[in-house]
Amino acid sequence: MFVRLLSAQDLTQSVSQHTNTVIVGDSWEVVKHLSSESIQSIITSPPYFGHRNYSGHHYELKNMEFGQEQQLSEYVEKLVELFTELRRTLKPNGTLWLNLGDTYRNNQLLGIPWRVALSLQDSGWILRSEIIWNKPNAMPSSVKNRPTTSHETIFLFSKTTDYYYNADAIREPHVTFSDKSKMRGGRNHFGKRDGTPERGKNSGNPNLHNGRWDQAFHPLGRNKRTVWSISLGKFREAHFAVFPQELVETCLLAGSAENDLILDPFLGSGTTALVAQQHNRQFIGIELVPEYATMAINRLRNLDAKPKLF
Repeated sequence: MFVRLLSAQDLTQSVSQHTNTVIVGDSWEVVKHLSSESIQSIITSPPYFGHRNYSGHHYELKNMEFGQEQQLSEYVEKLVELFTELRRTLKPNGTLWLNLGDTYRNNQLLGIPWRVALSLQDSGWILRSEIIWNKPNAMPSSVKNRPTTSHETIFLFSKTTDYYYNADAIREPHVTFSDKSKMRGGRNHFGKRDGTPERGKNSGNPNLHNGRWDQAFHPLGRNKRTVWSISLGKFREAHFAVFPQELVETCLLAGSAENDLILDPFLGSGTTALVAQQHNRQFIGIELVPEYATMAINRLRNLDAKPKLF
């Protein structure tokens, strides 16, 4: 797949015509060039409030960089403004997968993910799911008066109630009859008539009570749960944890089909675009900082060489 790097100043037509492109520029300006109803799924992780300064020596980008606002209310308002414009670009059956982390200020947790989610809901987005991203390899913490944070939040939003969602593409292994089963009696119930200990709850399911348990479970696995255990992503050139490929893959497979157009308005080191390429999707990535845009395009162009991720 051909990929290219493009400056926002060089846009001469709708951004939607620039598929498989990393665009260097301010998301708030670039998205105005996106065609209405052209994007199938938005998968993104904006910079978190009060965390890392990504623009570094690019002082001219300071006022554009997201997450460096003085007030939390400004951060939330800017997100709502941007995603209001982005909702226009989604197809009627499109989805938004939004990853957000939280921040402590003045010895208290600010509750940023839910502040943003409720504000987006008030602005017209349909909030379909809260997903907990459990990080098994979360960084240790020196705090002694509260638990160490080892999760972040992902919200699934849709534009309409009739949206594309491929549950079969992200099913997970069944737990029932496995070593992880918590059901009383475990495998002893398998294939036995009236073997279920939950007769009341499952009284309307003849497969269970006739011992046909194998027909009561989807052959591809159980429906995806809302807690995802995925290790932090690492990429040697980024020098910090990046968007994990497995996390992006789950969102992408559930929210799109082959050849659909995926957008990440905060592309960073390029993981969303990389996963889109690996699964035969088209992509548009927007990145404010030129160094990260270059890093992303290099990862994409080296995809066939299968560069190692550390």
